[in-house]
Amino acid sequence: MKHTSPTVRAALIIAAATLIRVLFAACMGLGIDESYMVAAAHTYQLSYFDHPPISWWMELSAQRLTGLHSPLIVRLPFIAMFAGTGALMYGLTNRLFGPLAALWAVVALNISPEFSVAFGTWVLPDGPLDFFLLAAAWALTRAVGVARLDLNAAPEPGFWPLAGIFAGLAMTSKYNAALNLLGALLFLLFDARGRRALASAGPWVACLLALIVFSPVLIWNALNQWASFGYQGARATGFGIHPLRPFIVWAGEALFVAPWIFVPMIGLMIGGLRRGADRRARFLALLAIIPVTLFSAIAFWSSRKILYHWAAPGYLMLFPLLGDWMTRVSETSRRWIKSIAWGTAALLTLAVAFIGAELNFGIVPGFNARFALGHSPELQAIDWTSFRTSLAKRGDLARPNLAIAALRWFDAGKIAYALGPDVPVTVFEGDKHEFGITTPPQSLIGDNILIAAMPGDEADIMKRYARRFQSISVVKPIDITHRGHVLLQIPMLLGHHLQSWPADAR
Repeated sequence: MKHTSPTVRAALIIAAATLIRVLFAACMGLGIDESYMVAAAHTYQLSYFDHPPISWWMELSAQRLTGLHSPLIVRLPFIAMFAGTGALMYGLTNRLFGPLAALWAVVALNISPEFSVAFGTWVLPDGPLDFFLLAAAWALTRAVGVARLDLNAAPEPGFWPLAGIFAGLAMTSKYNAALNLLGALLFLLFDARGRRALASAGPWVACLLALIVFSPVLIWNALNQWASFGYQGARATGFGIHPLRPFIVWAGEALFVAPWIFVPMIGLMIGGLRRGADRRARFLALLAIIPVTLFSAIAFWSSRKILYHWAAPGYLMLFPLLGDWMTRVSETSRRWIKSIAWGTAALLTLAVAFIGAELNFGIVPGFNARFALGHSPELQAIDWTSFRTSLAKRGDLARPNLAIAALRWFDAGKIAYALGPDVPVTVFEGDKHEFGITTPPQSLIGDNILIAAMPGDEADIMKRYARRFQSISVVKPIDITHRGHVLLQIPMLLGHHLQSWPADAR
């Protein structure tokens, strides 16, 4: 292995990591967000409520091609795409800093928990986002001539259309791609060659192509009262001063990325922004700076919860800088880095193996008994297939005009995935997300609806909805079980003949 070329070693790392992800995907049920994405929409649309359409189209295509919707099947396109992300990371870093730096960038990418496990395995929009962002960055380096041999790297204007298409695909994966693209604009404005490029047609052709690729999302939003833009934009609202929250956000991001990766990344990004910095470093630092800093800034004034993975597109752009740094440290430091990399890879693999073993074989005696009913972590990592089994045993699935309602979108996602597309599922309260578009409650007028009466007091929930039905009654609760253990008991109400729903309720 020592004498194998960096390209071959990188390919072997990508292949080994991909195999581990396939095994992990096969032995774990869909998480909350995954269940929701797979179950909330069953048809191809121009876009969807939470995110742009590419990740939805990917899982829908996997289902249509195979006729299956098991966790492994719907995750396979995302696992395959992350293998492509690793290859793009190698190609981009090799162009900028050489093959050894590219190898280290691939290693770091595949041992970062957030990228390797979450974005590399699960049904999330972040997987295609990372792939297309790296592809756009690579095409942009060709268009403006950013490369290892900087003085000899002539701009290649023919790559502007490709950069635009990839940028549009990144935006059509997840909205926060726009933050990286703003960073690319900053680079063009601050870079002498970039400013010359802005005086040519290339960047504007790229913008036009990106807009064309992104246009289905614009059309969908225009037809749906700009629902998706409004939902995502509202995450920055709610004023309040929270001096410590930016540091909490950075700490969470460091944990997700891995602290020993996060710390040098931040130093390298700051170095890339300094006056006189290497052009390659400035390029990557400007692509990263807005997502890395924006959400921590929003945390200072917004009362909304900031999720740690939102800034990940910024950290993605710092892996090539990290790879280059690893090739320049002393031999002693490099030995430490290798030990840390191997240790992190082993720890991550053991964690994945432990989760799979616990979910499938229960290797920790009495694990679920340690948690109060409804609070076991396994509830998020298993499919609620016992919900459908219970309904079938009770004969509820044979009821005419039957639908299911949950009070929260994430409960609806788990239930809808367990039931499959044959039983309509809606959300009665709060933000209904995609269910409010695909199955709004008013579309179920006249149907009999089983209500998953949680959270809250069962009698109070029954009272709230009694006026909506001809009659409503308490029925036997449903147990969510796993390996013979009851993890959650869902109180159930049966509303006969839904009669009305407020016209202004989405």
